[in-house]
Amino acid sequence: MTAFRAPALAISPIAEEVLHGLSATPKRLPAKLFYDAAGSRLFEQITELPEYYPTRTERAIFQARAKEIIQQAGSNLTLIELGAGSARKTAVLIEALCERQLKVEFYPVDVSPAALQQAVSSLNGSFPRLHVHPTVADYSRGVPQLASLSGRKLVLFIGSTIGNFEHQEALEFLQRVRESLRAGDALLLGFDRVKNHKLLHAAYNDSQGVTARFNQNVLLRINRELGGLFDVETFRHVAFWNGRKSRIEMHLESLQEQRVWVEELQRSFDFAEGETIHTENSYKFTGRTIASLLRESGFYLEKSWTDPKRWFSTVLARV
Repeated sequence: MTAFRAPALAISPIAEEVLHGLSATPKRLPAKLFYDAAGSRLFEQITELPEYYPTRTERAIFQARAKEIIQQAGSNLTLIELGAGSARKTAVLIEALCERQLKVEFYPVDVSPAALQQAVSSLNGSFPRLHVHPTVADYSRGVPQLASLSGRKLVLFIGSTIGNFEHQEALEFLQRVRESLRAGDALLLGFDRVKNHKLLHAAYNDSQGVTARFNQNVLLRINRELGGLFDVETFRHVAFWNGRKSRIEMHLESLQEQRVWVEELQRSFDFAEGETIHTENSYKFTGRTIASLLRESGFYLEKSWTDPKRWFSTVLARV
């Protein structure tokens, strides 16, 4: 497994993220901190929940249109997936690609080694023509090494992960991806669309409490990796629809006034009762906002596929 890492810091990357986020006003933590081994397992459970429609809706689009998507993307493709996770949905596209090519090179990229190990385990042996090259990297900062890969590239950024970025962050991210591509290369993106707010609320407040445990796991990760002393029972999961900003927001709300020590940072952080840590945004899109984002980032929107209810869009954009 290849690992691309940032230059050495005085403190670890996660410690730097936690220090900046918990020192900010209001407090925040980046969503990528969710995805350690425990968080990746919890997210896989979320994707199978009855309330969580994005994964099954996107998977249904792939199952219905995979051959068409691959044909539209072009021939002799090298497949790269940013934020691959376990790559379960990607297998549908890989199967269609293996029917067209004698050899398929697949580069799943993720911050979680555990998720990549699962991807390798699930794919190896299933497709004789497939060669998997798992890559541990923080793809949100760009993976310039991908520019050196030969052949025409199809980059996947599916699962509506683009919705976790603020608009300017999404724009800069897509521009960095574009810089790693050549003329003729393509990007396949997943966009969760604006819909009934009750459906959105239920998707992030499931009846089994799995999303709550996923959210709270970021505090447990700080405890495990940085010597934090968070009592997760004193923080509750909060998720709600912000219509003005067209996004679901996830927070962790302190249920009491408290002070929490983090050993590696050699400092404590104070929380008032009712104060929150903003842990994730999940923006929802319309056809107009999808087209605008791609145009601003320098991509050409070539084709789009959606489900019968128009809950989700899979978009092929070309350099």
